[in-house]
Amino acid sequence: MDKIKVGQAVNAVGLKGELKVYHYSDYKERFEELSKVYLENTLYKINGVRYMKDMVILKLQGIDDRTEAEKHKGEDIFFDKEDMRILPEDTYYITDLIGLSVVDEKGDKIGTISDVIQNSAQDLYEVEREYNSKFLIPAVEEFILKIDMNSRTMTVKLIEGLMV
Repeated sequence: MDKIKVGQAVNAVGLKGELKVYHYSDYKERFEELSKVYLENTLYKINGVRYMKDMVILKLQGIDDRTEAEKHKGEDIFFDKEDMRILPEDTYYITDLIGLSVVDEKGDKIGTISDVIQNSAQDLYEVEREYNSKFLIPAVEEFILKIDMNSRTMTVKLIEGLMV
């Protein structure tokens, strides 16, 4: 079964076995929609979710004291791919964008999406070219003309200086 990484346990909270989680989701409330998560490869039922600033505090069934919670510090947190939300049209999961072939308006291959950097203004697509050179393309309509998930391509409009 495919799993999606949604966060990392960074510390224990309190004495009752809660975990402080750094989340990778676009919104921390995502954990409220889940009934279960994996700590590495072990499945746990979610018994409670609360927040401490931008951190998620999880109470998982079977982790009942601070000592047990501390054992999980640094572990990655996953959920089943089947629990992914259905996104609105023209919205994509980062995992689906990684590996897309990037082509210009003429159809010439420029490179491959190697990462998506989430920025406060807008996301940035990192495009890896031959010989490991990389450049960034802002994820805005001015530059991203089309994303075709069937052919796994992203068509972009380049401007002078973008591929420095």
